[in-house]
Amino acid sequence: MDVGVLVEQARAGRPRAVARLISLVEDAHPALREVMAALAPHAGHAHVLGITGSPGVGKSTTTNALVGALRKRGQRVGVLAVDPSSPFSGGALLGDRIRMSDHALDPGVYIRSMASRGHLGGVSWATPQALRVLDAAGCDVILVETVGVGQSEVEIAGLADTSIVLLAPGMGDGIQAAKAGILEIGDIFVVNKADRDGADATVRDLRHMISLGDRTEPGLWRPPVIKAVAPTGVGVDDVLEAIDRHLAWMEKTGTLHRRRVRRAADEIEAIAVASLRSRMGDLRAGHRLRDLAEALVAGEGDPYTAADGLVAALAEAHRDAADGNPAMRLNVP
Repeated sequence: MDVGVLVEQARAGRPRAVARLISLVEDAHPALREVMAALAPHAGHAHVLGITGSPGVGKSTTTNALVGALRKRGQRVGVLAVDPSSPFSGGALLGDRIRMSDHALDPGVYIRSMASRGHLGGVSWATPQALRVLDAAGCDVILVETVGVGQSEVEIAGLADTSIVLLAPGMGDGIQAAKAGILEIGDIFVVNKADRDGADATVRDLRHMISLGDRTEPGLWRPPVIKAVAPTGVGVDDVLEAIDRHLAWMEKTGTLHRRRVRRAADEIEAIAVASLRSRMGDLRAGHRLRDLAEALVAGEGDPYTAADGLVAALAEAHRDAADGNPAMRLNVP
């Protein structure tokens, strides 16, 4: 595999190269380190929009409408649509493609369906690095459509520059929205299917609950509540206008930079934790972890001392691995 050629093809907008790079991410391919190093200088420019909400509120249809509006502006658009995986077969329906068939042949739109593979939080574990691939491939805007989330599954807030929360009439009042945690993560609220009875009451409840928060100080972003009917395009322009205003506010206040630094920190931490878990698996295979657990069950020591012993064993294993490569060394006691 020539990673350099693959990256250049992806930056030239070749869908097959972009698809192959995202597949390398999902498969945790050994060449992934080289791929990320090659992509890093070209990423960091796309505006990432997170679209989330309960099942049935119209996330895919709204995403389809937003893609159409963004393409009219001449912007290149990437879509990462995350579908839940079956706990039995491990497969996913990937039904978002049905809702977005209008853009299937548009060379300025790249749509990738990703299975959550059991990862909680509404997204796939591979989403952050898949975002990096689409960003480096020249997408101006990337939309991440999450799995239909319920209470506390709000991981999209850490992945997106702008989080759009969709609701629909008849799916709970403002108290239910507060329980789901969406009032904290939403930068823009969209009451979709606003042609149904109860839409005005849903808007009123949301605005009331938002007013109870701490976002009334001058200079803070106050999330707008917008009514829309995605299949007919009603309200889509208002949503785009709110997205533009939120981006301008983030750039003015420095919030955009802080969010991206936090996102990068979370990505680095996730990779580091995965690496540590892999090494802990090696220790488990080498019976070190089992020996510590046996001693704890026998009443010898305590879990904190055992954890210290495990960390010391990890540090020793790292020093052994770094003997032939000083650049790998960490200042681990």
